Amino acid sequence: MGPRVGQIAVIFVSRRTEHDAAGYAEAAQAMDALAAAQPGYRGIESARGPDGLGITVSYWADDASAKAWRDHPEHRAIREAGRARWYEDYDLSVADIFRNYSWTRG
Repeated sequence: MGPRVGQIAVIFVSRRTEHDAAGYAEAAQAMDALAAAQPGYRGIESARGPDGLGITVSYWADDASAKAWRDHPEHRAIREAGRARWYEDYDLSVADIFRNYSWTRG
């Protein structure tokens, strides 16, 4: 983690289906790698609970970079597969980070 002020956060909250866990894991790994190669990418943080609820936050240099990722053809195809197979529902929010704090033990 590091300073995030001025970045764009794309906050993706989803509930998974119980279908095709292996396919989902493979697609998620591929999308993480593809996102990391995009101009303006600044990082990602993700967590999923045993109930299937997940939160993924990707960070981008600016809104144009976040929109370019949204519109990337491979990302678009995986998003459609997710709607068909892997997600019960999801909510996506885009936020401009104007303040951020960090703390580390020790």
